[in-house]
Amino acid sequence: MDQIDKNILSLLTENGRLSYVDIAKELGLSRVAVRERVAKLMDDGVIEQFTVVINSSKVGKEVSAFFEIDCEPSSLVRVAEALAENPSVASCYQMTGPSTLHTHVLVDNFPALERFINEELYALEGITRVESHILLRRFKSRRGLKL
Repeated sequence: MDQIDKNILSLLTENGRLSYVDIAKELGLSRVAVRERVAKLMDDGVIEQFTVVINSSKVGKEVSAFFEIDCEPSSLVRVAEALAENPSVASCYQMTGPSTLHTHVLVDNFPALERFINEELYALEGITRVESHILLRRFKSRRGLKL
């Protein structure tokens, strides 16, 4: 990956809807050259997908909570897979530590968060500890790497 690829990635990170023509104009390349480079970045797995960043509160998900969930080692994958299937779970990652999952949950309101915790999270066998944090204010969201 060279500097041109990094510049293409930077532009797409800011606006994933940019056309190849717009990127080409910005970087002084042909549309075909940009298309070929983007295709190669996708084939190489550098670009995993094109997606949309949604403001969760604008679609009724007013509560954003983060959970550190410790599991019995033999239960970690099963718990992670169950959480990943849950529609309230925005992301779930295995972290360093004692079989720990970091999970981001988006729900409509605090009663919905309470229901999620009591009826869905605590119902999973193999969890040994849950620590929760409620998002108060967002300063930066991940929109890709700055290269």
